[in-house]
Amino acid sequence: MAPPSTRVARPLVTKTSHPSVSRIAERPPSDPVRLRLALVGLTIVTFLVGYADLVRGGLTLGPIALTVAYCALVPTCIWYWRRGSLGGGPSTAPYREAGVVGLGVLLLYAVTLSPTTAMWDASEYIAAAHTVGTPHPPGNPLFVLIGRSFALLPIAPTVAQRVNLLAALSSAAAAAIWFLVADRALATLMPIRAVRLVAAAAGTLAGATAFTVWNQSVVNEKVYTLSLVGIAISSWLLLRWADDPSARRADLLLVLASYLTGLGYANQMSAFLVVPAGIVLVAAVRPRSFLRAGLVGACVVAMAGGLTVFATQPIRAAFGPAINEGEPTACTDGKGFRLDCTLTETTWRRFKYNFDREQYAKPPLAQRQAPFSAQLGMWWLYFKWQWLRDPHVERPALQHALALTFLGLGLLGAAAHFRADRRSFAYVGSLAVTTSILLVYYMNFEYGHSQAPELGEAVPREVRDRDYFFIWSYSLWGVWIAVGVARIWSTVATALASRGSSGSAGRASAPWVAASPVVFIALLPLVTNWSTASRRGQTDARDFAHDLLNSVEPYAILITAGDNDTFPLWYAQEVEGVRRDVLVVNNTLLNTDWHLRHLIRRRTFAFDRTRAPRLFARLEARHPDAPALTMSLAEGDSIPPYVLLDQPMTFRAGALTATLGPESLPGAGEGRTFLERSDVVVLRLIADNWNRRPIYFSRTAGGQSRRLGLAGYLVTQGFVDRVNPGPVATQAGRFRTGDGWYDLERSTQLWTTVYRGGPALAARRDWVDRASVNIPYLYVATGAQLATAQHAVGDEPGGRRTLALTRRVARAMRLERELEDLVAMR
Repeated sequence: MAPPSTRVARPLVTKTSHPSVSRIAERPPSDPVRLRLALVGLTIVTFLVGYADLVRGGLTLGPIALTVAYCALVPTCIWYWRRGSLGGGPSTAPYREAGVVGLGVLLLYAVTLSPTTAMWDASEYIAAAHTVGTPHPPGNPLFVLIGRSFALLPIAPTVAQRVNLLAALSSAAAAAIWFLVADRALATLMPIRAVRLVAAAAGTLAGATAFTVWNQSVVNEKVYTLSLVGIAISSWLLLRWADDPSARRADLLLVLASYLTGLGYANQMSAFLVVPAGIVLVAAVRPRSFLRAGLVGACVVAMAGGLTVFATQPIRAAFGPAINEGEPTACTDGKGFRLDCTLTETTWRRFKYNFDREQYAKPPLAQRQAPFSAQLGMWWLYFKWQWLRDPHVERPALQHALALTFLGLGLLGAAAHFRADRRSFAYVGSLAVTTSILLVYYMNFEYGHSQAPELGEAVPREVRDRDYFFIWSYSLWGVWIAVGVARIWSTVATALASRGSSGSAGRASAPWVAASPVVFIALLPLVTNWSTASRRGQTDARDFAHDLLNSVEPYAILITAGDNDTFPLWYAQEVEGVRRDVLVVNNTLLNTDWHLRHLIRRRTFAFDRTRAPRLFARLEARHPDAPALTMSLAEGDSIPPYVLLDQPMTFRAGALTATLGPESLPGAGEGRTFLERSDVVVLRLIADNWNRRPIYFSRTAGGQSRRLGLAGYLVTQGFVDRVNPGPVATQAGRFRTGDGWYDLERSTQLWTTVYRGGPALAARRDWVDRASVNIPYLYVATGAQLATAQHAVGDEPGGRRTLALTRRVARAMRLERELEDLVAMR
C-alpha cells in the first residue's frame, strides 16, 4: 500500500475528451475535518462582526450577523461536528408533506394577518425590534435580534407587517413539525400511509386554528409564537434521538436540543418547558445517558452557549434606545457601550433584576394567588375558547359541547398513542402535562379577567386574559386530535367494511373513503374561529395612537397610565415617526427608576408640520430651549418610592395652586397618606414646564390629575385633559362639567378633522378582547360628551352626526348599554 503522501484519489471520470473535466474528476475528496473547522471559523467571525457592530451602535449589520450566527451557524456546527448515521427511526418521515401542511397554514395566517400593530404588547415588541431595544423583563433579546432582521427584509410594505409575518411563519413552521410528530405517533397504529397523512394534517390544522394559536399568529402580540416553533423543533430532535440513541451521531441531537433550549430561553422562559419532558424521555429510553459526563457536559455547555444572547442587552441598553425597559446597564448617560460602567456590580444587579423579572413581584409558589382549582379552571375556560371563542357568552352550550368533543378526541388519541408507541408517548405526554397542569401551578395566576364573572371584584383578577401562556398546550393538543381522528376513522371504516361485501381488491379503499367525513370534525375550529381569530383589516391600535398623539399641541407632555394607551404611542413615534415632538410619560412606569432616566435623557424632536394635523400645523410652535425635566440622573434616582403626608400639602407652579390630600391620596382612611414616586415626578414636570410646554393627561390616565388637586385647572379636549397654566376663565365654547371644563371648539375640531379611529371601529363587527374595551369605550364616551355639548349650544345637525357615528361605534363594540347610560347622565 502506498504511503498517505503518495496515495492518489480514484478518478470519478475515467475517460473524457475535455481536460478540465479530467482535472475536476481527479481531485481528492474534501477533508471533512477541514470543512468543519472552516465552518467553526465562519461562525466565530460572524459573531465577532455582529458584536463589534453592536458595540459601536449598529442597528443593521450587528442584529443580522448575530441572528445568522445564533440561529443558523451554531446549530450547523453542532449538527456536522461528527460524521455518521443517525441510526434507525423514521428515515422516510414525510418532510415534503410537512412542508405542504406548513405552507397551507402560513397562507391561512397571511390571509388573516394584521396589517399593523394591535393592543397590549404588540406595539412594544414591534418598536423594540425596530429600535433594537429592550421590551419588558426579561427583555427577550433573541426576539429583538430576529425581529430586527425581519423588519429589514423586503417581504411586506411596513415594519409591522414584516414582524407580524415572523409570528405567522413561526407558528406555521411549528405546525409542520407537529405534523411530523403526529405522523410518527400514527406510524404503528395506522399502516395505510394516505390515511395517516390525512389524519395528521387534520389534527395539525385543528391545533393551528385553535383560537389562541391562530389569534397570536396573525400579529406579533408577544414572543410566544417564536417560542412555539423552538419547542416544536426541540421536540422533534428529542424524538429522533429516541429512535436510535446508540447511533454515532445521536448524541448530537441531544446537544442541539439543549442549545436550542438555552437559545429559546433568551426569547422566552417557556423554552425550558421541554426540559422535564426530555428528562422523562431519556430516562425511559436510555437512562445511562445521564451517567455519561461528556454528554451531560456538552449539553450544559450548549445550553449555556444559547443563553449568551443576553449579553446583547447591556450593550444595547447603554445606547439608551427608545424602548429600554429595565435598562440593564450602569451606562445610563445614553452615550454608548463602555467597559468601565458595564463590568460593574450595578450593571449585574440591574441585569439580574430584569432577568429574574423582579419588577412584577410575583409571590412564592406556596403562596397561591387563587385556589389551585380556580387556576385549573382558568386553563379549562381558555381550552373552551380554542374551539369556539364566544366573547359575549351567547352560545355557551355549543362552546361547551365543542370543548368536550375536542377534549374527548385528544384523550382518545392519547390512549391510542400510549398503546401504539410508548416511547414517543413518554415525551408527548410529559410535555402535555408540563404545558398545562405544571405550568398552571408555576404561573400562579390570580383569577382570570373573564373567569367566574359572578364573583365580580370580590376576588383579585389578572388585568387581562392569559390564554396566550398556554399556546403550547393548545397547539400540541392537535397531535392527539390527529391520532383520535385516525382512530375513529379506522373504527368507522372497519364497521362499514364488515357490513358490505368483500368486494374486489380495487375497491379495498371504499370503506375508508366512505368513512372520511369524520375527518371534517377537525376542521370545525377553522369555521368557528374565523371571525374572532382573524385580525385582517384591523387598524384600531394604530388609529388610536395617531388620534391620541394628535390630540395635543406641539411639544406637549402627554401623561398616560397603562399598556394600551402607551405602547401604541411608542410604536407610532418610533416606527412610523408620528408626533415625535410629544413626550409620552407613563405614570405607572414612573414608579420605576429606568423610565424616569429615559425621560431625563430624551432629546426633544422637532415638530414636523408636514405630518401634523392642519389644526396644529398653523400654530406657532417654538422648539423648547430646555429639556422637559431639568433634573440630573442622580437626582432622579434619589426620588423615594413614596413620600408620606401627615397633613395637606400645597403645590404651586406659577399661577397654578393645588392642594394635595389627604382624602384624595392613597392611604386615605388609614391615618397617613402618601405621594407615590410617579406623583412627585408629575408635579415636577408641571413645575418645570409651567407656561412653557402644554401638559395633558390622557383621559385613560386613571384620575391622577384629580388626585393631585388639579381638577379646577383641567380643560377636556377630545381624548385629553389639558392642564391650564392658571384658573380657567369662562369663554365661548367652554362648559363647566363637574369638577372640570369642556372645550367644545377644540373637541369638535379633533372629532371631525383629526380622529380616524371611530369609522374604523364602526366598520368592525366586534371587540373580542373585553379586557381592552376601554379604548373603544373612550371613543364612545368622547362622542357622547361632544354630542351633548353640541345639542346644548343649538348645533343640532352636528350633534346628530356625532351621535350617529358614536352609536355605530357602540353597536359594533357591543357598548350600546354604556352609551345609553352616558347619554342619560348628560
